[in-house]
Amino acid sequence: MLYSRRGIIMNVHEILRRFNLRPRKGLGQNFLVDEVHLARIVAAAELSPEDIVLEIGPGLGTLTTRLAREAGRVIAVELDERMLPILQEVLAEHENVRVIHGDILALDPAELIEQETAFTPSASEPMSYKVVANLPYYIASAAIRHLLEARVPPSLIVLTVQKEVAQRMAALPPRMSILAVSVQFYAEVEIVDRIPAGAFYPAPKVDSAVVRLRRRPQPAVSVENVKGFFRVVRAGFSQRRKQLRNALAAGLGRPAREVTAALEAAGIDPRRRAETLTLEEWGRLAEALLLSHR
Repeated sequence: MLYSRRGIIMNVHEILRRFNLRPRKGLGQNFLVDEVHLARIVAAAELSPEDIVLEIGPGLGTLTTRLAREAGRVIAVELDERMLPILQEVLAEHENVRVIHGDILALDPAELIEQETAFTPSASEPMSYKVVANLPYYIASAAIRHLLEARVPPSLIVLTVQKEVAQRMAALPPRMSILAVSVQFYAEVEIVDRIPAGAFYPAPKVDSAVVRLRRRPQPAVSVENVKGFFRVVRAGFSQRRKQLRNALAAGLGRPAREVTAALEAAGIDPRRRAETLTLEEWGRLAEALLLSHR
């Protein structure tokens, strides 16, 4: 048996040795083995027997077993094929779990739910699922964007990420970032737990945090052109040390006087910097810039 009756890994070193494995730094493999924090992640997902959970990066299956006890169905996507034999053994008793070998960034989350659960969404019964993931730093931003902008996005996302990434997602003016705008546009952000590095094996160099993203019924800002909105945001943050009028002019390739006029029309001081703007101000600015460029 790989696990004790309480579900905790008895000896991570022994398991990895048994399967002749070493955690891969390149994949950001730091396995959470602390029972308290595992329980907090499951609690943050607010699971019921009716829930479908998409887990990204199950690793050794420590969290997967707990999700399987609370949810109706768990679909676990693992990139590292070396983990598959471990997961097969760990999850053998859980008939409601299916492990898929693949890269979540190359997969359609909604398609996974449809294929693995024979779920056929309808207008009266739209697809609903939750995501739980332990994301390494190198794919965190891309994975979050992939989930929030999916064809059918999840209703709730619980992520374990580096503490700095969590703080950036939850930031408010004057400490906004392009990540904060991108996430808060689609979801309400809440940091629900802080995890010390020692709760992982091997221990990373930094602490982590658990973030809960609750999808908004509608985006936080009503804009006609979402792609145009984010094009303006990216331009604004492209040169953060510069005043907005200069960063936007350079990022959008527009005359400074035209950008200044749009900023003033949106009620924003052209001398401000991107990190000081609220979502509502970004919305007004994007509309003003896009309207002036028609």
